[in-house]
Amino acid sequence: MRSCIFTITLFGILSAAISSQAQDKKSMELSIYAPADLKWQVGPPSIPAGAKMAILEGHPGKDGPFVMRLKFPDGYRIPPHMHPKPERLTVLSGVFNIGMGDTFDSSKGKVMPAGAFGTWAPGMKHYVWAKGETVVQLHGIGPWQIDYVNANDDPRNAKKRTP
Repeated sequence: MRSCIFTITLFGILSAAISSQAQDKKSMELSIYAPADLKWQVGPPSIPAGAKMAILEGHPGKDGPFVMRLKFPDGYRIPPHMHPKPERLTVLSGVFNIGMGDTFDSSKGKVMPAGAFGTWAPGMKHYVWAKGETVVQLHGIGPWQIDYVNANDDPRNAKKRTP
């Protein structure tokens, strides 16, 4: 009897997974983005000014999968922060540097050259900076969120302080 219940349960789980994949396949269309076709816009207000972003799939501020690219000018920095979900990042061009901890210290960072991929756990405190113009691609499950270690580093708070 147990084996029969297990088989029925497993069959139900597999059927649901196959049905979900079929629905995803029906709702997706072919989307190809040539570099010249990307629609770069001002970066999100949650990171320091100067970055640009291009949304390739989904919406980072909503539930569900997303893919976005961020373009940073040379010397661009994001102070120590964390994310409530895993972050997955591929460096497409330039050099992306990442350090871990509460305090920005460029002597303790890891260098991620073009072609590098990195992932880090939710809640991991880190900071980043670019060497040369740098383009990275983030992909994950939204909503994407950034929480700064020091509230004074959050550009959204700076806007609240200015009259």
